[in-house]
Amino acid sequence: MRTLISSLTLTVGLLFNTSLSLAEEREHLVVDLSAHQVEITAGFNGAELLLFGATGGKGDVVVVVRGPTESTIVRRKDKKGGIWVNGENMRFDNVPGFYAIAATRKLDAFLPWELAKDKEIGTDFLTLVPHNGKGDAVATRNFRDALIRTKKKAGLYANEVSEVSFLGNLLFRTDIKFPANVPVGKYSVDVYLIRGLELVEIKNTPLVVKKIGIEAGIFYFAKHHALAYGIFAVLIAAFAGWLAGVIFKKK
Repeated sequence: MRTLISSLTLTVGLLFNTSLSLAEEREHLVVDLSAHQVEITAGFNGAELLLFGATGGKGDVVVVVRGPTESTIVRRKDKKGGIWVNGENMRFDNVPGFYAIAATRKLDAFLPWELAKDKEIGTDFLTLVPHNGKGDAVATRNFRDALIRTKKKAGLYANEVSEVSFLGNLLFRTDIKFPANVPVGKYSVDVYLIRGLELVEIKNTPLVVKKIGIEAGIFYFAKHHALAYGIFAVLIAAFAGWLAGVIFKKK
């Protein structure tokens, strides 16, 4: 009887230790932001947030920040009679208004091409297709490249991959920088843990960029009452011109 009890105890102990080891090997990616809302006021000139987290084991970390999607028209400039005029154009839907990426090292050192394409990691893999879904492949590629160049020039798409730095073996951090012209809306912050050329775990944390105060009121009025806002802006400009004329006339 004692032998049976000892055997059962030993078996339960082995099972417990095995399950504990398996639990320890299972990855747990923890991610958070220093703030989940960026507030745009009258004096806003950009913002910087800290993203930090921890991994349950070794691996590389990639952080991708995508802004709210929008419809964008890309126009080609043609020179006619010595004057630059708008030529052919192409409209793209579901274009991220903001795109930034950070990683622990160069992406091609640990990120498989198929995974980068599937998760749209990097501007080369962004799914940007024409509005009608059709078009000449060469022309589409040229307009797509022009769109990305324009976004980068405006500071809305990152020109290079930022650094994710490890603090010890498991803790990591990176800074997310937003320009003064950052679009408002809901953002997606995706963090990928990759090991051995395989995706181990993904975490998503929400982020909102919004206008507050008088800026929010003007933005809302202009967006939802465009005609009234235009008329009001014209009246204000006319009044300002008249007032300036009266003041300078007196002088």
